[in-house]
Amino acid sequence: MNQPTAISIGFSPCPNDTFIFDALIHHKINNEYDWKVTLADVEALNQFAAQQHFDVTKLSFFAWLQLQEHYDLLESGSALGQGCGPLLISKKQLDLSSDAIRIAIPGKLTTANFLFSSCFPNLKNQTVPMLFSSIEDAVLSGDVDAGVIIHENRFTYADKGLQLIVDLGSWWEQTTQTAIPLGGIVIKKSYPEAEKKAIGNLIRQSTEYAFSQLPNLSSYVKEHAQEMDESVMRKHIDLYVNDYTLALGEKGHTAINHMKAYYEKALSAVEKK
Repeated sequence: MNQPTAISIGFSPCPNDTFIFDALIHHKINNEYDWKVTLADVEALNQFAAQQHFDVTKLSFFAWLQLQEHYDLLESGSALGQGCGPLLISKKQLDLSSDAIRIAIPGKLTTANFLFSSCFPNLKNQTVPMLFSSIEDAVLSGDVDAGVIIHENRFTYADKGLQLIVDLGSWWEQTTQTAIPLGGIVIKKSYPEAEKKAIGNLIRQSTEYAFSQLPNLSSYVKEHAQEMDESVMRKHIDLYVNDYTLALGEKGHTAINHMKAYYEKALSAVEKK
């Protein structure tokens, strides 16, 4: 009997990713692969991708734009949407023209950093990278003046007395008239095209299986949700897992191409200096 093909895969412990991949890696849908799973924060996944550490991985779209020579984007598994972008928050209103303020970001390679730097180019050198789940506390303690929050923190910041300064996702939507491309699933270019397509189809099937089980959430999702309230888990999944996750489609690729154009324009400007 042939041994199943081993594939290393990285994704986050956040409910949207565990929801998507549970059926795949636990063979609730038929597939011939032995999945070697690593769970990590999104910026850690970006850094792993820069080292070509995994065969298949979740990463920020901003990171993928810098790693396209190594990884191809799969059609299924991505996080895009409306009303789901990063938020700039603080304890009080800020003078955003000041060169003295410090802003926490969830990593240099994150789409959150890309959106913040695109919206506030004068502040891009005043950022402080840190783990996304530490940003709220850093703002509350005064270690930083503001923070760019992602994931489930958008559901909790107001309860902690923090206030919204700018919805960076809304800025992107209004500026480009497209969805917000947050994160995608990529595969090493060395894989044959037919296998890339097959793995993308499996991710779609895994997502469809998870949808079919709602309103129930699997123990795998709950186990890795970091003591998150189940209602927050559901909000998280509702926000980040949608039709774009099943298939990027024309609108999804259009949004990603807008981000690519912004990135290439910024890169060109730096090279001309």
